[in-house]
Amino acid sequence: MASRGRIAGIVAAGLLTGPLLAVSPASAVSPANAALAAVVRAEACGPVVKAPLRDQPWPLRRLRPDLVWPLTRGAGVTVAVIDSGVSDNHPALAGHVLDGVDLVAPGNGKCDAVGHGTMIGGIIAGGPTEGSGFTGIAPDAKILPLRVLESDERSFDEEHPRRIAQAIRIATDRGASVINLSLTTVPIPQLGEAIEYAVDHDVVIVAAAGNTNGAARPGQPSYPAAYDGVIGVAGIDEAGNHVSSSIAGDFVDIAAPGLQIAGPAAQGGGFDVKPTGGTSFSTAYVSGVVALVRAYRPDLDAPEVIRRIVRTADRTADGWDPFVGAGVVNPYWAVVSVADEEEGQRPPARVVLTPPEGDPLRGVRVLAAWATLLAVVVSALVLASVSVVRRGRERGWRPGRST
Repeated sequence: MASRGRIAGIVAAGLLTGPLLAVSPASAVSPANAALAAVVRAEACGPVVKAPLRDQPWPLRRLRPDLVWPLTRGAGVTVAVIDSGVSDNHPALAGHVLDGVDLVAPGNGKCDAVGHGTMIGGIIAGGPTEGSGFTGIAPDAKILPLRVLESDERSFDEEHPRRIAQAIRIATDRGASVINLSLTTVPIPQLGEAIEYAVDHDVVIVAAAGNTNGAARPGQPSYPAAYDGVIGVAGIDEAGNHVSSSIAGDFVDIAAPGLQIAGPAAQGGGFDVKPTGGTSFSTAYVSGVVALVRAYRPDLDAPEVIRRIVRTADRTADGWDPFVGAGVVNPYWAVVSVADEEEGQRPPARVVLTPPEGDPLRGVRVLAAWATLLAVVVSALVLASVSVVRRGRERGWRPGRST
């Protein structure tokens, strides 16, 4: 992993973009207005999108998680999504979302007023739906929603980092082995302690590198991504280039799709599309890959999983750079590779695989050698026959006389 910078200064809190959608607690509604309250809650718990998604999103064509699904689909792994909540109203998320915790208002974390957390949860563990090309990276994993954001407006509320810290501890205590943090916030002591608590309990934490149009600033570390033990994720576009709005720095470990992103909407059964994307969604793709690895290799502890994810990435020319880290996450190689996992070394420019015993190409090489020898012999015979025929013609095909 990339080395981490120390906490230096304050980074502005809050990190999503979009309209403010207020959420009212159910206890504030009188029994006489129960019917109206039901409508209000439905509208408050997420934007309604009915637009279908016929084509397969480009990140799925780029990452090809289906290649590894015969081995693992993330079954048995719980991914905590600390965000704006995760709705289970969409068919892709029905049965995939556990009862979580709402730290904003009374609830189980399934009320997503802005739809951001629902898209994140769908990218991680959404299932296939009829007539749609969409699916999550780890469709058999479960999502534990922890709602800490009530809107996607920038905020400097000091309660935000405290809520995030509390949510990290709750997720850890509830058995999540992966925590997705598609946000950035202020690096307060409580947050750093919560990160350490989760890391000490063998949890893999994946966090967004941040966006230049958000609270993070170019040249400064983003938190929680910059904490030790956290995978910091940057964004790429369909051509594989670094997204210009994605924050760069030595805390960036890996990259994933972060532009022109599609995912399930909180309500309406349709799919929302975010043309400008963001590292929030890049983080979700990496969390899905972590879930695949944790399901397939439960024997690996969190640091080993992180090294595997980073070392098997599609490499940059130099092996690592501050824009995309070690490269683009690769689900297939992250699961099947047997990589050199020595500690204390930056990932090499190429994945180092453990060679199998013996020479797997020995038979091919032997056959090639015999084929070459046979070709030489045949060539010699052909040349000799040409000489014999020429001399026979000169004698009119009469028997030769010994001298």
